[in-house]
Amino acid sequence: MERSIESIAEMEALGGEIASRLQPGDVVALTGELGAGKTHLCKAIVRGLGSREVVTSPTFTLVHEYPSGRIPVSHFDFYRAARRDEIVALGWDDYLDRGDVILVEWADKFPELFSAGTQWIHLAVDGSTRRLVRWEEVS
Repeated sequence: MERSIESIAEMEALGGEIASRLQPGDVVALTGELGAGKTHLCKAIVRGLGSREVVTSPTFTLVHEYPSGRIPVSHFDFYRAARRDEIVALGWDDYLDRGDVILVEWADKFPELFSAGTQWIHLAVDGSTRRLVRWEEVS
């Protein structure tokens, strides 16, 4: 499925729509260039799951956790990770086993970490304000 997003309000609505479909243990892998809207979409998904926590990009810490809301969320950012081992050392497999919703920005850096059933969301810049968002579940 693909959608054209023209505003932050539309991105927030999309995040709420995605959140309404998520179940414990779901993994959402986000890809796209810098400024494509990955963090904005993650914020909207966390908000859509009922959390009122302040969501920020975990670029330097690699993971942030948001335990409030309908389902806890573990939000990863692989941008600064140089090796797959850095993610595994954080307890990647433990996070997958906890039943949180897992959101991962820059997921395409280490695609081998994702199993069948991962929901892939690809964001692309299309002009100064428009974003194209395409998502698929890989089985």
